[in-house]
Amino acid sequence: QVQLVESGGGLVQAGGSLRLSCVASGRIFRNFAMGWFRQAPGQEREFVAGIRWSGDGPYYADAVKGRFSISREIGRNTANLQMNSLKPDDTAVYTCAGGHGIEAMDRPAQYYYWGQGSQVTVSS
Repeated sequence: QVQLVESGGGLVQAGGSLRLSCVASGRIFRNFAMGWFRQAPGQEREFVAGIRWSGDGPYYADAVKGRFSISREIGRNTANLQMNSLKPDDTAVYTCAGGHGIEAMDRPAQYYYWGQGSQVTVSS
């Protein structure tokens, strides 16, 4: 069993930056991967970024390429999402997700473990 605990998020003005972190605890193996998804009110959950513990990736949604950066700290079982040049359209609940043997990083159904979600609000 794996638990994911998120930290970060909050309120920022457009053009600002925020950082999200997600710490995994439990049995983590080399084929582990972690992703970030977001969901705005009335919208579908969408993939933001993902990274594999093996080193493959990172992977980004087109909407955040060049602005967001995902990184991992293997020794701390942590993935970080640095979000720069934030826009009001980035406002959503951001949730980290993890799993072993994930093939399609952008598909929520591939992930078995989920964090508690963090609100990110970008004001114009």
